[in-house]
Amino acid sequence: MHGQRPGSLGAESTEDAARITATPGQIILFILLFGGASGASLLSPAVGGAILFLLQLGFLAVIGWRFLTLIVSQRPFTPSGVEPMVLPRYSIVVALYDEAAILPHLIERLANLDYPTALLDGYLVLEAHDQATIDAASALTLPDWLQVLIAPPGAPTTKPRALNHALSVARGELLTVYDAEDDPDPLQLREAAARFAAEDSALVCLQAPLRIRRRHKQRRASPFLDRQFSAEYAALFEVTLPAMAQMGLPFPLGGTSNHFRVAALRALGGWDAWNVTEDADLGFRIWRRGWRLGMLTRPTYETPPGHLVHWLPQRTRWLKGYMQTLCVHTRSGSGMGWRGWLALALTLGAAVASAALHALSVAWIGIFFLMALLARHLPQTPWFGLGILVGGAAVALLATTLGARRANTPFAISDMVAAPFYWSLLSLAFAHAFVRLILEPHRWDKTAHRPDIACEETAPILAPLIADAGRAAA
Repeated sequence: MHGQRPGSLGAESTEDAARITATPGQIILFILLFGGASGASLLSPAVGGAILFLLQLGFLAVIGWRFLTLIVSQRPFTPSGVEPMVLPRYSIVVALYDEAAILPHLIERLANLDYPTALLDGYLVLEAHDQATIDAASALTLPDWLQVLIAPPGAPTTKPRALNHALSVARGELLTVYDAEDDPDPLQLREAAARFAAEDSALVCLQAPLRIRRRHKQRRASPFLDRQFSAEYAALFEVTLPAMAQMGLPFPLGGTSNHFRVAALRALGGWDAWNVTEDADLGFRIWRRGWRLGMLTRPTYETPPGHLVHWLPQRTRWLKGYMQTLCVHTRSGSGMGWRGWLALALTLGAAVASAALHALSVAWIGIFFLMALLARHLPQTPWFGLGILVGGAAVALLATTLGARRANTPFAISDMVAAPFYWSLLSLAFAHAFVRLILEPHRWDKTAHRPDIACEETAPILAPLIADAGRAAA
């Protein structure tokens, strides 16, 4: 990795890079399948009914899968391993862009990590044109183990490219990635070091659970989106991913708090700099090499995006990246196996399909009951389809409720009632993501981060720093 250009992939991974969104063969196959199914459905109602039945069977399988994760995740999980007598050197990497306001809080939280400072090797990776954040970092007193690393100019301007630059100089045996707004449990590094020491070398990545919380009220917050976003994360990181880890299946990593064996990460060529969900992609690239992923118990806390204007780009990037990753990993079957394909379909595939159909499903149910109300009797009821929709919603709410309880995240009956409206917003994000995948596949939709402090405290603490950085940048 040291001899590679910053942000490049290893030679073995080049054929899988998301720089090529879809191959000509994949595009032709998609057109044939989608166009053929649509045309056949219009020409023959019987064919359309058969296609609809197959789709319903697919979603029935997803319901069964989600119920299975509920059962498996109930198994008590006790972290294995005892902290090694000699702790390994640990590299900490945070890729930052336009984060001058939140930087002081990030430094404070990183300094709270409980790990011998002599064994820490930290990097704040900044973009060369982001002068405001560079000046803000220069104005702060950083811990001795933490240094500023400037990613050289080049394309693409993405988080994974910055991470690869840090990977090329990192000196640790283990490495973790954090985001600007992260507040990791102070003992998270020690837990990861103990797990890696206790397991064989095939375990190369551990994911910490991500929990969403907002300690202080913000003027730009959206209570509805905040609560639904927090619950969505809880279902994923407290139920689905722990269950998949216990079943020995690959899963899409979260964008932060991944802990790696550096040797394995370098052997993979680092992150795909062209994939806007490089974390999801890397989880399956690890699996293809015959390696394993696991989960930690000590969480990292993050803040929700806030209003729709901030939530939508974040969710758009996720769904666009999921589609990118599906294109990449369906080009070749090497190393996947039936368990890998199953995991890919039930995570990324199900997430994309569900987002595409959420709003249509909610609208269909609304129209069905509106017609019944106007006609004063129930029309012919498609019980099988209606049962799948109700069953899917029920198991999703059950997983969310269980995850929220484990994460200590509020999710009341009113939130359950409001959840279908949140799911419908995911369809808006899907439509946006599909268009962006075609027009701007590698554009990184930046999520705005703000300090999680009381509104009245923000201005006096940060205004001088931001003003100084702004004057310097000018």
